[in-house]
Amino acid sequence: MQNTPPPARTSPEDKPLLVAVVGPTASGKTSLAIELAERLGTEIVSADSRQVYRGMPITTAVPTAEEQARVRHHLIEFKDVSEYYSAAQYAEDALAVLDRLFRERGCAVVCGGSMMYVDALLRGIDDIPDISDAVRERVRRLYDESGAEGVLAMLEVCDPEYAAQVDRANMRRVMHGLEVCLQSGGTYTELRTGRVVERPFRTVMVTPRRTREELFARINARVEQMVEMGMEEEARRMYPLRELNALNTVGFKEWFACFDGTMTRDTAIARIAKSTRVYAKKQLLWLSKQADVQAVDAAEQVRLA
Repeated sequence: MQNTPPPARTSPEDKPLLVAVVGPTASGKTSLAIELAERLGTEIVSADSRQVYRGMPITTAVPTAEEQARVRHHLIEFKDVSEYYSAAQYAEDALAVLDRLFRERGCAVVCGGSMMYVDALLRGIDDIPDISDAVRERVRRLYDESGAEGVLAMLEVCDPEYAAQVDRANMRRVMHGLEVCLQSGGTYTELRTGRVVERPFRTVMVTPRRTREELFARINARVEQMVEMGMEEEARRMYPLRELNALNTVGFKEWFACFDGTMTRDTAIARIAKSTRVYAKKQLLWLSKQADVQAVDAAEQVRLA
């Protein structure tokens, strides 16, 4: 009787390479990603939860036409703002693109600062049900009629454990937790297992090297540049759609308050810069918890082995 040989093992070095360019907004991720993609002869997959939507390239800092001409970017401006899109859907779409790039190029670059998107792609995501329009409308109506207090009160009944730990200032996250409870008939806590999925690629994670002072100065300058490019006019075009979840984000919320008359134009611009700096701090905190991140000044400094 012949012995059956053990299955061949695939070493990490045999897996295709994914270079993940991550970090806070305005840190220079796009420029670094383009340099790396050109160096590797491959393309870029975006990991930005707002760049997926069409019609707001200024506010979401979509790569310019010149940047896209240098390297092809995937998963940008392919959804309407009225369409629901989740981190789970993103991971599925990104993996499909990466599968082709790995077969054709042997490697790929992913670039973005949306922490949930990056985590979903690199580590997997819990099996959270898609939210129906009816459930989404129910939670939205509750918020309109009872405010944040009403949504939080219902979440405390449906899932007291998640209600005790969620960032209550982040209403988008609070409302999503309640939506999951209503959609699943269970609790969000039960569905959030945190299980890590093994991916069929190896990852090198890099971030542009910036001091906090430099980063905040770049954020302030970027907001000024966006205003000069027509950010206000872009927000006015979106104003009739202001109730959509895709527009519940920094840049639009402040302009919408300005258009409503509850905030002056100068205050709105200053608030956009401040809110962006606050978001950047959250991104930096997430980044500090990632293992083996290379902080670099240029693509040539990235160690790929």
